[in-house]
Amino acid sequence: MNLDSPKISVKKTPQEVFNFLSDIKNFESLMPENISKFEVLEDDKFLFALKGMPEIILKKKEVVPPNKIVLGAAGGKLDFSLIANIADADTDSSDVQLQFNGDFNPMMAMMIKGPISKFIETLATSIPKAI
Repeated sequence: MNLDSPKISVKKTPQEVFNFLSDIKNFESLMPENISKFEVLEDDKFLFALKGMPEIILKKKEVVPPNKIVLGAAGGKLDFSLIANIADADTDSSDVQLQFNGDFNPMMAMMIKGPISKFIETLATSIPKAI
């Protein structure tokens, strides 16, 4: 299952956006209102939970400055990744798009498609306000 957030314009350079997203503590400011838990576990790993959902641990898996950050599931039964793609828009602005990639059975994919789509859209649209 592959889902994309809307492309969001940010009035910051790609390097500034990359630096912000590279610090995993900053993801707390991007989370939706229904977050019930957020905890930094290591410099490159954090745990979060949304009300009514299981806890999810994300770990930084790959960084390609200043254009890409890949977070992947760390442990648990689900294997997925969340990719932040950062592109130059013009001199002092960037376009950011989040991608969710996961390998799920059709029943699971059907159940989580809506909530995951909303989640990555919330993360993406929170970036310009948070930086």
